[in-house]
Amino acid sequence: MAKLAVGGILLVAAVLSGADRVSLVVALVALLGMAVWAARDLVVPVRLAADADGVTVVTWFRRRHRLAWPDVARIRVDARRRSRLLEVDTGEALYVFSIWDLGVRPDGLDEVAARLESLRANDRRS
Repeated sequence: MAKLAVGGILLVAAVLSGADRVSLVVALVALLGMAVWAARDLVVPVRLAADADGVTVVTWFRRRHRLAWPDVARIRVDARRRSRLLEVDTGEALYVFSIWDLGVRPDGLDEVAARLESLRANDRRS
């Protein structure tokens, strides 16, 4: 909902400022982009799920990819200057999740990665 609110604020600010048509079109496009982004979060709130057999990742709206644990080459937290991202790497594809995708605090990504690694390690033992 915050994404829709930000897009709405941009549009209202453009209208109230007496902006020219180009600025209004840019604000409207920003609002539409935020609406699509917000809709994705509402339609598919769970972006990553794991069990003993593997992991399911969701990209865009409903594209689900089921990855068996042997297909997962690496799981890691990428800590850059300002962001931390969870990466699930298959060698052929890289799936990246932010704290917003997973609904965790910034320090929660390490716990998610540890849980995924634990499930992956259990699969290797069997």
